[in-house]
Amino acid sequence: MTVPAPSACLLAACAGLDRVGIAVSGGGDSVAALVLATEALGAARVRAVTVDHGLRPEAGAEAAAVARLCATLGVAHDLLCWDEGPRGGNLMGAARDARLRLIGTWARDRVDAVVLAHTLDDQAETVLMRLARGSGVDGLAGMAERRVAGGILWLRPLLGVTRAELRAELRRRGIGWVEDPTNADPRYQRVRARRALAALADLGVQASGLAATAQRMRRARRALDAQAQAAMDTLVREDRGTVSILAWPEPPEIRDRLAAHLLMQVSGAWHRPRLEDLHRLLDRGQGTLMGCALTPEGTGWRLSREARAVAGATGLPWDGRWWAEGPGPGEIRALGDAGLTRLSQQAKAGLHAHWRETGLTRSVLAGLPAIWHNGDLIAAPLAAWPQGWRLRARPLAAIADERA
Repeated sequence: MTVPAPSACLLAACAGLDRVGIAVSGGGDSVAALVLATEALGAARVRAVTVDHGLRPEAGAEAAAVARLCATLGVAHDLLCWDEGPRGGNLMGAARDARLRLIGTWARDRVDAVVLAHTLDDQAETVLMRLARGSGVDGLAGMAERRVAGGILWLRPLLGVTRAELRAELRRRGIGWVEDPTNADPRYQRVRARRALAALADLGVQASGLAATAQRMRRARRALDAQAQAAMDTLVREDRGTVSILAWPEPPEIRDRLAAHLLMQVSGAWHRPRLEDLHRLLDRGQGTLMGCALTPEGTGWRLSREARAVAGATGLPWDGRWWAEGPGPGEIRALGDAGLTRLSQQAKAGLHAHWRETGLTRSVLAGLPAIWHNGDLIAAPLAAWPQGWRLRARPLAAIADERA
């Protein structure tokens, strides 16, 4: 029997993975990804997850429909709820970020990768929207087929498949799906891009052509990334959870690429900084961006976590990248000004060396982790007071085509 093209894409992307998560909203694309992945991989290797953003009254019923389909397919299904609700004006962006954050947490220790059902049409719309914003190589490279973020492998194996092809597979199987009314709401940029793409067909601008442009831009991006990686290997050193930058490379495109990568790594952010904001920071040579602080140090710079950005951070890994090992109960929290004051008092009493002997400034240390218990500071391994505790940070990742 001939394997449908979407199934072949899923099989190739998931080769070597034991357990795969499928993000399923109930729409045609994600339902098709679920059904085809189950057929191609077997129900035992598939686990589905749905996020209810709480933005539409129909969402609960749609999630229940996904659960029923999963039960029919014999696939485990989990429902996640966005309890925080929307913040700020970019509702679609906030919902997307919340969805990825919730699914990423869910995926850890459950699956080897998460499949997102973005299609060739989604890719073309993304390129068109970024073209409107004046994006460069990275933006026009569109969405990546593979990316690692938050320690999770995210896959988009259907970027070469159209929405029409996926829906045709569902119709052949007699399986229905829901149509999200926001997909027809012109208030959203993606909907306007979809309509604009249809209108541009007479000029020969088609989804397949824009997707091909994205593929070529990804090749160009990989070449630039290789240069930025060489610069990172030579000019960047990791130091106690911070980054020491000996010098910025030339030309500016490589400098910008390296700086954006380091900001994403230290902050744990999913997206690159806005180019204008990045240029302002680099032109000044110091300042804050994305919850990180860039400070001059000798002939170079140090990039560290901004203390106020992690003041309320909890859980593990702390701030998305820190783990602790120690002799007793304790939790990771930011050292902060209170912790530094406590350390200064203890140093004056001769209990240990002063934190200044670390060679790190007060502002840098304040944003680094320490160990607390019942509101008391019990260890500061990065500030000359380990008390048997050890802090371990996720190392910097290589610069690779794993973004967007």
